[in-house]
Amino acid sequence: MSKTQALPEIELNAPIPTWFNVGGGADRLARPSSIEELCACKVAEPDMRVLGDGANLLVADEGVGELVVKLDQPVFRAVEINESTGVVRAGGGADLSKLIHACVRAGLTGIEGLIGVPATLGGAAFMNAGGAHGQIADVVSSIHAVNAEGEIVDIPRDQISYAYRTSGLFDLVISEVVLQLTPGDPEAARLRLKDIMAQKKLTQPLAAKTCGCVFRNPVLRHDIEGVGAAHDRVSAGKMIDLAGGKGLTTGPCAVSNTHANFIETADTANASDILRLIQKVQDLVYDRYEILLETEVVVWGRT
Repeated sequence: MSKTQALPEIELNAPIPTWFNVGGGADRLARPSSIEELCACKVAEPDMRVLGDGANLLVADEGVGELVVKLDQPVFRAVEINESTGVVRAGGGADLSKLIHACVRAGLTGIEGLIGVPATLGGAAFMNAGGAHGQIADVVSSIHAVNAEGEIVDIPRDQISYAYRTSGLFDLVISEVVLQLTPGDPEAARLRLKDIMAQKKLTQPLAAKTCGCVFRNPVLRHDIEGVGAAHDRVSAGKMIDLAGGKGLTTGPCAVSNTHANFIETADTANASDILRLIQKVQDLVYDRYEILLETEVVVWGRT
């Protein structure tokens, strides 16, 4: 493509909506309406930040200076479902929850385990969203993206380095994802979705204001009685719970009593409150187990 493509309109001092509903805004924000405009943004601002659903994102109170790009225009939210083949093509900005429900209504299975994961499809594919019921890497067929040079690239599944909570697609902006799901009976798919949703409602604070899981599940460097053996990947929530972290607070923020890997916030919270509570939880677990929990939530701030 030509690298002389005009940039989309730039909004100044724009708010950055997140599920935490705290933090500063973007000095500059763009909403490209075409893949060409997205490429132009990447060429002009190689270090631009991509805003998805804002679920696993915490923006510092001072906001961010880099260009923020949000893929919320129709071209990046389009969904095409082939019920007979199970092939689903959807834009990187497509809402994951709505996509899951659409696939289930079509009788397609393979992605319903991600229900309750708040994300856009591009964000989910980039971070390899998942949980006890599977991960998105299980159904990705290929990814279409914009690379660091502003060029459009197609990447088949066998060239994507998927692992726990990572795709290895650094410096790429996912514009479209192709999924390979399994055709079947819509009613059976609906019942499976309903069962998974019921299980998650029992174990996660889905009604509270959270960002989803805050910490990555760590790999143990040594045996820990009651937690796991060396080299096991174990539940961060379980470690926080066993360390006495449930209910831990900083200002109007608290570690959930339902699931210790969630932080619940009140309307009066700010980003600094959440960051201090994250640090407090990390210190608690490290003092107890000598394991440093890494955040799954992404933190944006001034660099």
